[in-house]
Amino acid sequence: MTRVVFLLAPRVHLLDLAGPAQVFSSAADIGHRYETVYVGEQEDIPTAQGIGLRAGTSWPAPSADDLVVVPGWRSPVLPRGPVFGRATLERLVAHREAGGTVASVCSGADALGRAGLLDGRRCTTHHDLQDELALRYPRAAVVPDVLFVEDRGVVTSAGIASGIDLALHLLAVRHGPYAAARVARTMVVHTRRNGDQRQESAMLRHRAHLSDVVHRVQDVIDARFTDPLLLAGLAEAAGVSERTLTRRFVRATGCTPLRYQQELRLEHAEHLIGQGSTVESAARAVGFLDARMLRRLRARPSAA
Repeated sequence: MTRVVFLLAPRVHLLDLAGPAQVFSSAADIGHRYETVYVGEQEDIPTAQGIGLRAGTSWPAPSADDLVVVPGWRSPVLPRGPVFGRATLERLVAHREAGGTVASVCSGADALGRAGLLDGRRCTTHHDLQDELALRYPRAAVVPDVLFVEDRGVVTSAGIASGIDLALHLLAVRHGPYAAARVARTMVVHTRRNGDQRQESAMLRHRAHLSDVVHRVQDVIDARFTDPLLLAGLAEAAGVSERTLTRRFVRATGCTPLRYQQELRLEHAEHLIGQGSTVESAARAVGFLDARMLRRLRARPSAA
């Protein structure tokens, strides 16, 4: 039996907790031996979403097979003072030194940093907190804009839903990709994302604008990015001229409609390649006639 011990801080984010907890609970449902345990420094744990939780204040007897997860808590910035006391942080260190795995979601990385577990390690956190984490823990190597990072028994993830990706990754490491895929299917998760995928998709990166015309065109491209899309057809759908569409699109997103479509194709192709597809089959699947264009796009610095 492997225990997954969730260390809960006041104002814990529900999805930071519930996502990984559901992964290991679903894994138990299909025959893998997992037990979830919830501990805190107080029994009553308020959550960021307003529902109260109850946690135990006594830790289970430690085992190197156990996983300790620190979900994040609501804070626009990392807290100035420690969220957990020294004794709790020492438990995290002792578990790692005994060979156990320690993980965090979002701002939970701050607890690992205070415990010294990020020193000399690669790590990550939510994109809004990455710079602050790097300043606070200069001995840590904060990796920007990735979903999760694993470094010698310490696993850190970005924010909120990325905790599911982290947990599925740990499940795949322990039991193989098939087990992780079964759990993902049970949870109706579209796919298990790789850790080095960007925290924001191409769709989200280019949606922070107020142009209704451009949003309508993006809706068309998002739905049909594998199809050949002519600028004339997009302009007609938006009710503007080709020149006006291009000008508004670049002003709103920083790229042309064609480049936006290419970014979507590249992002989906990278995912397919990460899941084992060849470059040639991935190129065909996302709408390229052959792999030459995909190789050129992957070679651009922005594709890294």
